[in-house]
Parts: sequence; C-alpha cells; structure tokens
Amino acid sequence: MRFFLEFSYAGTQYHGWQRQTNAISVQQVMENALKTLLKIDVPLLAAGRTDTGVHARQMFAHFEATLIPEVQKQLVYHLNQFLPNDIVIHSLRSVQPKVHARFDALSRTYEYHISVGKSAFGNDLHYSFSKHLDMEAMNIATEILMEYEDFECFSKSNTDVKTYLCEISYAKWNKTKNGYIFTITANRFLRNMVRAIVGTLIEIGLRKKKIIDLHQIIASKSRSEAGYSVPAQGLFLTNIEYSDSIYI
Repeated sequence: MRFFLEFSYAGTQYHGWQRQTNAISVQQVMENALKTLLKIDVPLLAAGRTDTGVHARQMFAHFEATLIPEVQKQLVYHLNQFLPNDIVIHSLRSVQPKVHARFDALSRTYEYHISVGKSAFGNDLHYSFSKHLDMEAMNIATEILMEYEDFECFSKSNTDVKTYLCEISYAKWNKTKNGYIFTITANRFLRNMVRAIVGTLIEIGLRKKKIIDLHQIIASKSRSEAGYSVPAQGLFLTNIEYSDSIYI
C-alpha cells in the first residue's frame, strides 16, 4: 500500500532533503528511522528537494509498505519518539496506488523571512538585513512576475530540468513587526528560484535596479542578469496542495 507522510523540519543541521554521499540529509535520517522501526528499507520520495539550510513547515513524502493496522496507527507516534527534535511527523495517510508526492502536487508555497537589524536569537531562521527597502516598488515588481512563465533567469545553473516553465499564482511582500516576509505560490519551482527572486526584488527595493528592469531580466534567461541569491536560512516551504481525491 502507498502512504503519504506529512512532516516538517528545521533545515539548519542538514544538507537539504535529498540523501547525500558524504553529508547528513533529512531523507537519510527519516529513512533510517523507518528502517529501524519497520525492519525493512523504506525509500521516501518527497514533494521537493530543499537545499542546505532551507526549512519546511509542511512537506510530504510517499512510500510503499505493508503495515498491519496496529503498526499504522502507532507509526507517527513512534517516529516522533525516534527522530531528532528538528524533524516532526504530523500525519500518515494511505493514498491511491499511483499517487506521487512530487508530481501530483497542485501548488507549493514558500516564505522568505527577513529580520531588520541584528538579533541575538533565531539567526538560523531569518536573513538579517539592516538597509531600508522600498516595499511599494518590490510589490509592483511581484506583479510583473505573474506576467511570465519562463524563469530560467532565476534557476541555478547546470540543473537537469527539462523545462523552466512555472505558473506563479501569488507573490507579495508584507511588513512584519521585526522585518519583512515574502510569500510566493506556484505549481512548481526551479532550484534556487525563490532565493534568486528575493535577491532581485531586494535590489529593486534598494533602488539598485528599476522595476522595469525585471522585464529585461526575465527575457534574458540569464542567471547573471538577475540579482544575488539570498541566504538559505530565511527560506521556508510552508504549504503543499493536493486534490482530496488522492486519499483513500
């Protein structure tokens, strides 16, 4: 039977989601926990691959296993007892046999958190930034993003993707008590895409780039034309949407 695990993690101590040869990853820790509890290898296929230091408030991964009802009922509890405190399992649900955590996701939402000024706390959960940003200009620029579909200019170089097309349905900056949060939703994201978009919008907010420059940047399809990539620690995967029909 195929199952969906819903979980969250703080990515500070991990080299991203995907299993690495010489570095610890979230996937490795979770697969090791499942193997210990179920006594079998349990490969996990996740909805996405977060990079080193990136966090997930909501992530899903699917796996195949034959679980007796008693084990299925208690698996979330036992995993949470076994896993470190920075990885938390929220639910386990059975899904249709061919449902895929990555390819059946309808949308994904990310947040990028910026803290204004220096802080003694939570520096692995935000980007400390002391310069004034023109929020109005940055939000006008987010509207331009939704006019396009090809975002090669924001993609990490030398990736193995077949297409750079993404449908952005929402993008907005909001002021918070301690800084700023950028929220963006799309059907899919390219590697490093959100961090490159945020860096570009910050340069617009600093008036190093003009709002109208964003059209040329996207049309260029060149990573060197876009802004810098902001640090990983401020990035959170916050929501993944699926159709209710996938669940049994």
